[in-house]
Amino acid sequence: MPFECRGCWHVWEEEYVVGHVHDRRGREREIWLRRGLPALPPSPGAVSCPRCGSQQATMFPEGYLARHPELIPPPHPSEPDETPLLSPVRKPLHSWLT
Repeated sequence: MPFECRGCWHVWEEEYVVGHVHDRRGREREIWLRRGLPALPPSPGAVSCPRCGSQQATMFPEGYLARHPELIPPPHPSEPDETPLLSPVRKPLHSWLT
């Protein structure tokens, strides 16, 4: 299931497995597993961001990231651009103004 953190805007996917079991009374129940451990069903408040720990995550429909690969962060940070930055603000005419 794809998620996006509203704190740091990190996008990630969590895989959930849903099992169906019958309890002692014969009623069917769902068991949700994440990373092989029992988990709450995915909901915005039940998921923590793996980057910043925030619990303010939004969910996307299944398969959303496959249709929008531009949202998936690259595995390695990009190389910094060595081009010097130039300010659009003019320098003062007189040095005593700075």
